[in-house]
Amino acid sequence: MKIHTAFSLFLLILITACRKDTFINSADAVIRITADTLKYDTVFTSAGSVTQSFKIINDNDQKLKISSVKLMGTGSSYSINVDGVSGPGVTDLELAANDSLYVFVQVNINPDTNNLPFVVRDSIQVNFNGNTEWIQLEAWGKNAHFMRDKQVSSDEVWDNDLPYVILGYLYVEPGKTLTINKGCHIYAHADAAIIVDGTLNVNGEKDTTGRVYFGGDRLDEPYKDYPASWPGIFFRNSSHDNILNYAVVKNAYQAIALQDPSTNTTPKLTLNECIVDNAYDAGIIALNSSVYATNCLITNSGKNVVLAQGGDYQFTHCTVVTYSNNFMIHKNPVLYISNYITVNDVPITSDLKAVFRNNIFWGENGTVDDEVVTAKNDNALFDVSFDSNLWKVKTVPAGIAPLVNAINDQTPEFDSIDVNKGIYDFHLKKTLSPAIDKGVATAVTIDLDGNPRPVGLPDLGCYEMQ
Repeated sequence: MKIHTAFSLFLLILITACRKDTFINSADAVIRITADTLKYDTVFTSAGSVTQSFKIINDNDQKLKISSVKLMGTGSSYSINVDGVSGPGVTDLELAANDSLYVFVQVNINPDTNNLPFVVRDSIQVNFNGNTEWIQLEAWGKNAHFMRDKQVSSDEVWDNDLPYVILGYLYVEPGKTLTINKGCHIYAHADAAIIVDGTLNVNGEKDTTGRVYFGGDRLDEPYKDYPASWPGIFFRNSSHDNILNYAVVKNAYQAIALQDPSTNTTPKLTLNECIVDNAYDAGIIALNSSVYATNCLITNSGKNVVLAQGGDYQFTHCTVVTYSNNFMIHKNPVLYISNYITVNDVPITSDLKAVFRNNIFWGENGTVDDEVVTAKNDNALFDVSFDSNLWKVKTVPAGIAPLVNAINDQTPEFDSIDVNKGIYDFHLKKTLSPAIDKGVATAVTIDLDGNPRPVGLPDLGCYEMQ
């Protein structure tokens, strides 16, 4: 009996030893990786070079062969070392049962490299038994204020000391105010929306360096000019008294979006001397809200301005124009306005009051005949007037008040447009433009550049010929 027991124990030890000495080849084999993302937020305090690590653990009771551990980026700022073997790729690694190996990951960034994005990303791929695991890498490429899932829970002021990079989201809570002062640059990541339930005040100034810029965080080619690089700025139902002065909002999906009326007697959003450009879906989109825009340039967007389901709007001395280009085909009117939307085939209406004075509504190289389109439902007020505008339409929009001083289908004669080279200068050509001296006198005394407008007849659009 003792001999039999001893033999059985010996056999069990032998079988166990054999199992540990053989490889597990099944796709059901599992490994454990101690990190799914490595984030390097101390690059600039460490002379541009930081090393982090993670472990790959074999929790199986047999040996496992790791086919490869490799960086996926070409010309990456990252480098790896796997159990003493340098990458960018290491292959055929044997990992004993219940054992582990270290992967060291170093990032080397030169902060003086101008074309780096603010966030430098790459990934590591781990392959074994036909399975693939990923580890994401993220490092700051430039010095900035990096804000991940930022909530403005008390009144806050941003000054122009460093750029601001938004990761995750930026949220202004109800009743709180975020003030952004002149010269600030705000860069949002691809999924980083700016959501305002409180108040956003932008205090830009007329000089190029004094304006406040909103855009995506990819500054490297070719991404720096892509539309839909970030979601946009969203003013929701409780938001109020938002004022943007000399702001530039570029390359968003929906650059500026608003819902619901103002909670008081002032406009929900006031735009003074602002530029909205290259938005993939819409430059300004408002549902039953209120926008007062003066001296604004809204250009080259999928839908430049959409004002739907009623609201209260005033657009004065604005240039709203789109040219088909390498990023999008111009196939929607530059201005759409209605007092209803349709939900499940049921019209939802609200009263609409809108005044458009001294504007230019234009588009070229696309499929649009009527650059201004209206949609009216008789169950709600539709009070829309156009006074002294240049527009491109074949069919005068329905339901509007009698036109005053309309200039139809005459090319505005912008200064310089070269779609192939990406040149868009929407100043008016001296003496050639039919928009010169065709405006009606208003209280507006400057143009988008901050230059003076005459006491007499001003030019149409956002720029005054000097």
